[in-house]
Amino acid sequence: MTAVSYTLATATGSGGLVGIVLGLFGGGGSILAVPLLVYVVGIALPHVAIGTSAVAVAFSALGNLVPQARAGRVKWRCAGVFALAGIVGSLAGAAAAKAVDGERLMALFGLVMIGVGLAMMRQKASAGDPQVRLSWETAPRLLPLLIGIGFTVGLFSGFFGIGGGFLIVPGLILATGMPLTYAIGTSLVGVGAFGAATASSYAVSGLVDWTIAAVFVIGGLVGGWVGTTLGARIAARKKVLSLAFAVLVVAVGLFIVAKGLPALFG
Repeated sequence: MTAVSYTLATATGSGGLVGIVLGLFGGGGSILAVPLLVYVVGIALPHVAIGTSAVAVAFSALGNLVPQARAGRVKWRCAGVFALAGIVGSLAGAAAAKAVDGERLMALFGLVMIGVGLAMMRQKASAGDPQVRLSWETAPRLLPLLIGIGFTVGLFSGFFGIGGGFLIVPGLILATGMPLTYAIGTSLVGVGAFGAATASSYAVSGLVDWTIAAVFVIGGLVGGWVGTTLGARIAARKKVLSLAFAVLVVAVGLFIVAKGLPALFG
């Protein structure tokens, strides 16, 4: 196998893995995209990995949004406000990240992964209100939270080049009180929007590998279909799978931090 064939094959497989996790859990998979692109696919520059990841995550999220929308699990008005606020945050976060040394950025990313994995272990399902919607009557209560939380999550997402679904889901529940199933579907609008905003910022700076992004997206779309199908069949085991995935995220985070300690404290 040539070096080019290996790169394309690993990029497709990595995209498939991210897509499966996105389809299963509605978020979290994108946090694996950057380490997969750096340590498996072999992108040498962390900033290019982040920019390429943002492109792939945006397309994968939008592709996985289709089955969720067909199932009626997307609160479009809430998603729109959350996404618009988050786009502003994403652009600010991406601009800040490009000024940080690549090795230090990866080490910080590892710390974030550890925190996210531990938070996933503590995540609990919520009954919520499936009838909640953004209207003239509910706007005074919902808008401030949707805008504030959306901007904050977008800032975080843009800085690290991730979709932020693992933050968007609890953020939407906190802001609106919608059930977990609706938050998962609605979160994909934000993941796609934040990824697109971050990707555009990195693309303008020439920090996107478009070939790898394309095959990663193809793998992600196929993986998303597989994940969504699996999710419907193994709903009873999702709690165990979520815990296993959280442990994996923590383990990868520890690995990245261990490699980046000199850059982090240098």
